[in-house]
Amino acid sequence: MRLRDLREDNDITQRKLATYLNILQNTYSQYENGKRQIPLEILWKLADYYDCTIDYLVGRSDVKH
Repeated sequence: MRLRDLREDNDITQRKLATYLNILQNTYSQYENGKRQIPLEILWKLADYYDCTIDYLVGRSDVKH
């Protein structure tokens, strides 16, 4: 999954993304570390935030759009 790479490449904190997603920072951290499955609604919001596809986010495609 590309969540950490995208976040770090854009100089965004986990706390900022968690606030945007209306979840706890710890929950977001668990998503990044693969300890918790990401709900589809959160994936949609992340794809919108990074302007990419869900397939790109989860590593199923190398094409961002």
